[in-house]
Amino acid sequence: MKIDIIAKDKVTKARAGRVKTSHGEFDTPAFMPVGTQGTVKTLSNNELDDCGVQILLSNAYHLYLRPGEEIIKNAGGLHKFMNWDKPILTDSGGFQVFSLAVLRKVSDGGVEFQSHIDGSRHMLTPEKMLEFQTSLGSDIMMVLDECVHYPCEYEMAKRAVVRTLDWAKHSKERSEKDFDFRPNKKQAVFGIVQGASYKDLREDCAKMLVKMDFDGYALGGLAVGEPREITNEMTQFTIEFLPEDRPRYLMGVGEPQDLFDAVSAGIDMFDCVVPTRNGRNGTAFTSNGRFSVRTAVNAKELSPVEEGCGCYACMNHTRSYIRHLFNTGEILGLKLVSLHNVYFYQSLMKKMRQAIIDGKFAKFRADFMERYETKKKVVT
Repeated sequence: MKIDIIAKDKVTKARAGRVKTSHGEFDTPAFMPVGTQGTVKTLSNNELDDCGVQILLSNAYHLYLRPGEEIIKNAGGLHKFMNWDKPILTDSGGFQVFSLAVLRKVSDGGVEFQSHIDGSRHMLTPEKMLEFQTSLGSDIMMVLDECVHYPCEYEMAKRAVVRTLDWAKHSKERSEKDFDFRPNKKQAVFGIVQGASYKDLREDCAKMLVKMDFDGYALGGLAVGEPREITNEMTQFTIEFLPEDRPRYLMGVGEPQDLFDAVSAGIDMFDCVVPTRNGRNGTAFTSNGRFSVRTAVNAKELSPVEEGCGCYACMNHTRSYIRHLFNTGEILGLKLVSLHNVYFYQSLMKKMRQAIIDGKFAKFRADFMERYETKKKVVT
């Protein structure tokens, strides 16, 4: 897998490109809505299409626990199981193991853990998670990695890097062998750069992964509680050691400001639960900042969530009505704000791509952030 670079910004390191997969192409910079359980919560595939979604993310850890490999195999792979015919990236579940598992024991061979669902015990190895993602048939598979918390002591971060590199090697080797069941014959494998907030560890990890020649490279272990300044510093530093002809993916990011910062550094791909999780809580993202539709000020407000927005929610419903849905516990309210937020994020990425192509990205970023930061109302 390579990325076809269409344009580069002259002021920043932002770039617009296109990536081909066996389930079609997706444009970059790309934001992937999170479909953890094989679905983006409350939204149908048709609605994702209407929002302009070209690629989504699903999580191997959750799918491994429920419904399990045999059920998805029986359906012919994840694309057929969820009836989605566009690209899918599956995360290996490394972050979920370390954040959700009730009990876990990490060794050089893998991770032994208890399910957060029913307490059952499992052993995940890098080879096993690669094999499972192969049976899912996702277009992009992530290697199993060890994610550490923030702040993290140097020696702990170093051990995690050594283990992540060893697991990446085993994953790469396994991906090149034959499989009894492989619904997608052209799957890509991405390595994940770890190293916490230590530049020397990030550099060493990136260089070693590049030597392994992965199809793309992700920056992991960021957006885990560290200050935004550290996220930006590590992103800008690490990206210098990654090849220009491969996709670059910043995992778990984020807010609009985070997206602009990372695109400016040269990142191509993102995923985050921010638009849908906030949507289910009644928080809407707009070009004039974000706000809660649940507040009393919207009780008689007959304007849409955002003037000029082309999403279904804004084209058909008022803030007053959506607030009523939340106040009465109607699921449609969660759905409408989630739909708007996904549409907003896809529209924002599309505008970024066009601004890069037009040579106006730096100005577009400055204009957007001035309006967004000035008017936004952060919900506590």
